[in-house]
Amino acid sequence: MNSEKTHIYFVPGMAAGSEIFRNIKFPETYEVHILEWLIPEKNESLKAYAERMARRIQEKDPILIGVSFGGVVVQEMRDFLNLKKLIIISSVKSRDELPRRMKLASLTKAYKLIPTGLVLSADDLTKYSIGPKTKKRLSLYQEYLHVRDKQYLDWALEKMITWDKKEKLENVIHIHGEKDVVFPIKYIDRCEVIKGGTHIMILNKGREISQKLLEIFEQ
Repeated sequence: MNSEKTHIYFVPGMAAGSEIFRNIKFPETYEVHILEWLIPEKNESLKAYAERMARRIQEKDPILIGVSFGGVVVQEMRDFLNLKKLIIISSVKSRDELPRRMKLASLTKAYKLIPTGLVLSADDLTKYSIGPKTKKRLSLYQEYLHVRDKQYLDWALEKMITWDKKEKLENVIHIHGEKDVVFPIKYIDRCEVIKGGTHIMILNKGREISQKLLEIFEQ
Protein backbone atom coordinates (compact mmCIF):
# COMPACT_ATOMS: atom_id res chain seq x y z
CA MET A 1 0.00 0.00 0.00
CA ASN A 2 1.13 3.55 -0.71
CA SER A 3 0.95 4.51 2.97
CA GLU A 4 3.57 1.87 3.77
CA LYS A 5 6.13 3.30 1.38
CA THR A 6 9.11 5.37 2.44
CA HIS A 7 8.93 8.75 0.74
CA ILE A 8 12.13 10.23 -0.69
CA TYR A 9 12.38 13.83 -1.86
CA PHE A 10 15.22 14.94 -4.14
CA VAL A 11 16.35 18.51 -4.84
CA PRO A 12 18.56 18.70 -7.99
CA GLY A 13 21.71 20.71 -8.61
CA MET A 14 21.75 24.33 -9.69
CA ALA A 15 19.66 24.96 -12.81
CA ALA A 16 19.09 21.21 -13.23
CA GLY A 17 15.79 19.35 -13.41
CA SER A 18 14.47 15.92 -12.53
CA GLU A 19 16.38 14.30 -15.40
CA ILE A 20 19.59 14.19 -13.36
CA PHE A 21 18.03 11.41 -11.28
CA ARG A 22 17.24 9.16 -14.24
CA ASN A 23 19.86 6.59 -13.21
CA ILE A 24 18.83 6.45 -9.55
CA LYS A 25 16.72 3.33 -8.97
CA PHE A 26 15.10 2.01 -5.78
CA PRO A 27 12.80 -0.92 -4.94
CA GLU A 28 9.04 -0.36 -5.03
CA THR A 29 8.94 0.10 -1.27
CA TYR A 30 10.29 3.61 -1.86
CA GLU A 31 8.37 6.42 -3.54
CA VAL A 32 10.49 9.13 -5.13
CA HIS A 33 9.44 12.78 -5.49
CA ILE A 34 11.49 15.46 -7.27
CA LEU A 35 11.22 19.03 -5.99
CA GLU A 36 11.79 21.17 -9.07
CA TRP A 37 13.20 24.64 -8.54
CA LEU A 38 10.83 27.48 -7.70
CA ILE A 39 11.47 30.95 -9.12
CA PRO A 40 12.69 33.05 -6.18
CA GLU A 41 10.88 36.22 -5.24
CA LYS A 42 12.73 39.50 -5.53
CA ASN A 43 15.41 39.79 -2.80
CA GLU A 44 14.19 36.53 -1.23
CA SER A 45 16.48 35.13 1.46
CA LEU A 46 17.73 31.56 1.26
CA LYS A 47 15.84 30.81 4.50
CA ALA A 48 12.54 32.09 3.10
CA TYR A 49 13.06 30.18 -0.13
CA ALA A 50 13.83 26.99 1.80
CA GLU A 51 10.60 27.41 3.75
CA ARG A 52 8.62 27.65 0.50
CA MET A 53 10.32 24.52 -0.82
CA ALA A 54 9.61 22.69 2.44
CA ARG A 55 5.88 23.45 2.19
CA ARG A 56 5.68 21.19 -0.86
CA ILE A 57 6.50 18.12 1.24
CA GLN A 58 3.29 16.53 2.46
CA GLU A 59 4.37 13.21 4.00
CA LYS A 60 5.57 12.78 7.57
CA ASP A 61 9.20 11.84 8.27
CA PRO A 62 10.46 11.70 4.67
CA ILE A 63 14.03 11.24 3.52
CA LEU A 64 15.35 14.47 1.97
CA ILE A 65 18.29 14.43 -0.46
CA GLY A 66 19.98 17.38 -2.17
CA VAL A 67 22.62 17.44 -4.89
CA SER A 68 25.27 20.20 -5.10
CA PHE A 69 23.43 23.53 -4.56
CA GLY A 70 20.38 21.41 -3.81
CA GLY A 71 22.40 20.04 -0.89
CA VAL A 72 22.73 23.54 0.51
CA VAL A 73 19.00 24.18 0.10
CA VAL A 74 17.92 20.93 1.81
CA GLN A 75 20.06 21.81 4.84
CA GLU A 76 18.15 25.09 5.09
CA MET A 77 14.83 23.24 4.57
CA ARG A 78 15.59 21.04 7.58
CA ASP A 79 14.53 23.83 9.94
CA PHE A 80 10.95 23.48 8.71
CA LEU A 81 10.60 19.69 8.57
CA ASN A 82 10.75 16.51 10.63
CA LEU A 83 12.98 14.22 8.60
CA LYS A 84 13.82 10.55 8.80
CA LYS A 85 17.17 11.26 7.16
CA LEU A 86 18.93 14.23 5.54
CA ILE A 87 21.45 13.40 2.82
CA ILE A 88 23.59 15.61 0.61
CA ILE A 89 25.49 14.50 -2.51
CA SER A 90 28.39 16.39 -4.15
CA SER A 91 27.78 19.34 -1.86
CA VAL A 92 29.12 21.10 1.25
CA LYS A 93 28.08 21.27 4.90
CA SER A 94 29.41 24.74 5.73
CA ARG A 95 31.32 27.68 4.31
CA ASP A 96 34.55 26.06 5.50
CA GLU A 97 34.10 23.34 2.87
CA LEU A 98 33.84 25.79 -0.04
CA PRO A 99 36.96 25.96 -2.25
CA ARG A 100 39.16 29.05 -2.04
CA ARG A 101 38.18 30.12 -5.55
CA MET A 102 34.54 30.31 -4.56
CA LYS A 103 35.33 32.23 -1.39
CA LEU A 104 37.34 34.69 -3.47
CA ALA A 105 34.44 35.07 -5.92
CA SER A 106 32.24 35.90 -2.92
CA LEU A 107 34.62 38.62 -1.74
CA THR A 108 35.13 40.16 -5.17
CA LYS A 109 31.51 39.63 -6.26
CA ALA A 110 32.85 38.17 -9.52
CA TYR A 111 29.75 35.98 -9.77
CA LYS A 112 27.79 39.09 -10.74
CA LEU A 113 29.68 39.11 -14.05
CA ILE A 114 28.24 35.79 -15.21
CA PRO A 115 25.96 36.51 -18.21
CA THR A 116 22.77 34.81 -17.04
CA GLY A 117 20.45 37.01 -19.11
CA LEU A 118 20.20 34.82 -22.21
CA VAL A 119 21.66 31.43 -21.45
CA LEU A 120 23.80 29.98 -18.69
CA SER A 121 26.52 27.84 -20.24
CA ALA A 122 28.46 25.14 -18.47
CA ASP A 123 31.59 27.09 -19.46
CA ASP A 124 30.36 30.05 -17.42
CA LEU A 125 29.77 27.78 -14.43
CA THR A 126 33.25 26.31 -14.78
CA LYS A 127 34.85 29.74 -14.94
CA TYR A 128 33.56 30.46 -11.44
CA SER A 129 34.28 26.97 -10.07
CA ILE A 130 30.69 25.78 -9.89
CA GLY A 131 30.66 23.45 -12.88
CA PRO A 132 32.67 20.53 -14.34
CA LYS A 133 35.93 21.16 -16.17
CA THR A 134 36.48 18.57 -18.92
CA LYS A 135 34.78 18.91 -22.31
CA LYS A 136 33.03 15.55 -21.97
CA ARG A 137 31.61 16.41 -18.56
CA LEU A 138 30.74 19.93 -19.66
CA SER A 139 28.68 18.49 -22.52
CA LEU A 140 26.89 16.04 -20.22
CA TYR A 141 26.22 18.72 -17.60
CA GLN A 142 24.98 21.22 -20.19
CA GLU A 143 22.34 18.71 -21.29
CA TYR A 144 20.68 18.95 -17.88
CA LEU A 145 20.75 22.72 -17.35
CA HIS A 146 17.06 23.39 -17.93
CA VAL A 147 16.21 26.27 -15.59
CA ARG A 148 16.99 29.37 -17.64
CA ASP A 149 15.09 32.02 -15.71
CA LYS A 150 17.43 34.98 -15.11
CA GLN A 151 15.94 35.79 -11.71
CA TYR A 152 16.50 32.21 -10.53
CA LEU A 153 20.03 31.99 -11.96
CA ASP A 154 21.21 35.30 -10.51
CA TRP A 155 19.72 34.35 -7.14
CA ALA A 156 21.07 30.78 -7.06
CA LEU A 157 24.61 31.79 -8.06
CA GLU A 158 24.74 34.41 -5.35
CA LYS A 159 23.26 32.15 -2.63
CA MET A 160 25.68 29.32 -3.42
CA ILE A 161 28.82 31.40 -3.54
CA THR A 162 27.93 33.58 -0.54
CA TRP A 163 26.53 30.82 1.70
CA ASP A 164 27.70 31.76 5.18
CA LYS A 165 26.78 28.70 7.26
CA LYS A 166 29.50 28.23 9.88
CA GLU A 167 28.32 25.30 12.00
CA LYS A 168 27.76 21.94 10.33
CA LEU A 169 24.57 20.03 11.05
CA GLU A 170 25.18 16.96 13.21
CA ASN A 171 22.89 14.50 11.46
CA VAL A 172 23.49 15.26 7.80
CA ILE A 173 24.85 12.30 5.78
CA HIS A 174 27.28 13.38 3.09
CA ILE A 175 28.16 11.39 -0.06
CA HIS A 176 31.05 12.85 -2.03
CA GLY A 177 33.20 11.93 -5.03
CA GLU A 178 36.93 11.66 -4.56
CA LYS A 179 37.49 13.46 -7.89
CA ASP A 180 34.99 16.29 -7.42
CA VAL A 181 36.70 19.42 -8.79
CA VAL A 182 33.86 21.79 -7.92
CA PHE A 183 33.98 20.97 -4.21
CA PRO A 184 37.42 19.27 -3.82
CA ILE A 185 37.37 16.47 -1.28
CA LYS A 186 40.42 17.90 0.48
CA TYR A 187 38.09 20.52 1.98
CA ILE A 188 35.39 17.99 2.95
CA ASP A 189 35.13 16.03 6.19
CA ARG A 190 32.72 13.37 7.53
CA CYS A 191 31.60 11.95 4.20
CA GLU A 192 30.99 8.64 2.44
CA VAL A 193 33.50 8.64 -0.42
CA ILE A 194 32.62 7.38 -3.91
CA LYS A 195 35.84 6.18 -5.51
CA GLY A 196 36.41 7.90 -8.86
CA GLY A 197 33.28 9.99 -8.36
CA THR A 198 33.14 13.46 -9.94
CA HIS A 199 30.76 16.36 -9.39
CA ILE A 200 28.31 14.81 -11.86
CA MET A 201 28.47 11.28 -10.44
CA ILE A 202 24.69 11.39 -9.85
CA LEU A 203 24.53 10.93 -13.64
CA ASN A 204 27.36 8.55 -14.45
CA LYS A 205 27.52 6.50 -11.24
CA GLY A 206 23.80 6.13 -10.67
CA ARG A 207 23.86 2.43 -9.86
CA GLU A 208 26.62 2.79 -7.26
CA ILE A 209 24.97 5.81 -5.65
CA SER A 210 21.59 4.05 -5.61
CA GLN A 211 23.15 1.15 -3.74
CA LYS A 212 24.93 3.48 -1.31
CA LEU A 213 21.68 5.32 -0.62
CA LEU A 214 19.82 2.06 0.02
CA GLU A 215 22.46 1.07 2.56
CA ILE A 216 22.02 4.44 4.30
CA PHE A 217 18.21 4.16 4.24
CA GLU A 218 18.37 0.81 6.03
CA GLN A 219 20.74 1.91 8.77
